[in-house]
Amino acid sequence: MKYYLIAGEASGDLHASNLMRALRREDPDAEFRFFGGDLMAACGGTLVKHYRDMAYMGFIPVLMNLDKVLANMRLCKQDIAASHPDVVILVDYPGFNLKIAKYVKTRLNIPVYYYISPKIWAWKEWRVKSIRRYVDRLYSILPFEVPFYARHHYEVEYVGNPTVDELAVRPFAEETFDSFVAECGLERKPIIALLAGSRVSEIKNNLPLMIEAAESFPQYQLVVAGAPGISLDLYTPYLQGHRVKVVQGKTYRLLQQSHAALVTSGTATLETALLRVPQVVCYWVGGGKLFYKIFEKILKVPYVSLVNLIANAPVVCELLGYRATVENLRRELSLLFDEKNRKRMLGGYDLVSDRLGAPGAPGNAARSIVAALRG
Repeated sequence: MKYYLIAGEASGDLHASNLMRALRREDPDAEFRFFGGDLMAACGGTLVKHYRDMAYMGFIPVLMNLDKVLANMRLCKQDIAASHPDVVILVDYPGFNLKIAKYVKTRLNIPVYYYISPKIWAWKEWRVKSIRRYVDRLYSILPFEVPFYARHHYEVEYVGNPTVDELAVRPFAEETFDSFVAECGLERKPIIALLAGSRVSEIKNNLPLMIEAAESFPQYQLVVAGAPGISLDLYTPYLQGHRVKVVQGKTYRLLQQSHAALVTSGTATLETALLRVPQVVCYWVGGGKLFYKIFEKILKVPYVSLVNLIANAPVVCELLGYRATVENLRRELSLLFDEKNRKRMLGGYDLVSDRLGAPGAPGNAARSIVAALRG
């Protein structure tokens, strides 16, 4: 069968590539055509457009590149119509993908499947109407999405979480602390890991706060997890005058050797939990208290971190917006060194792990996709 996949950013490229490999195991004759990246290209098939020419985030960047956005949209529609696949599989990236879903469903009458739901449960809940109308099947990677969509009279299938899969097969899972610090040129002191985000703005806003707060605990060494695609030079101004090291491309290895972590909100919070590292979640943005109060009114969920959302409980502390101060970070970080608090948090992590289930998300999704198409 012919599969057309659309992923518009690096995380989508990763998840879509794993799905493609799983689809080929279920359907050895699978043919792929896609908007995506290098990881998808390595699976074989035809790369129509690279995500680096599509990934415009936020209102202003999209507006400034509107001609390119519209050109990419036209190209995608024309290419799907010309190649006429058996199914179009969308991977997150809702601003682009939901428009493609409408076109494919109403104009081409080709099945539309969605792998990895947009985060409409957090905001833009109105997008559920488009999903109901134009998406035939949705494969969820977050268990709380099943009851969310059920409230909107739309059935989705939870297939497991790809992060569980990635951690299950990670290299260096049995690595010792001594081996890690020797290879990375670190001290033989317990580690506080600093995960300041994957975007330049996140690093700029959060890393200085993290360093100043964590420096209050000199018995620990501070190690920054260098984000993929971010030059080491970007971190340099924030490290000057501080005893902080950066480890590039070794986030899982760093976390599994760390005693505690400060983490910006995102998938990293879930990775940290599954590697059983007590954490404080922080995310500073400008605008002050008033801006954050307005944002709270827009937000449709009680928590921001995936850990708390999956547990449906405050397993980890979230310091967001104006609450992300050095004083608050320092206080919450100190609590992570108390054994009673650590035990409570690790118990919450166990609940999260149980709810996510066993590895196998891409394989589960692929089997369901192929069975539905053949059926």
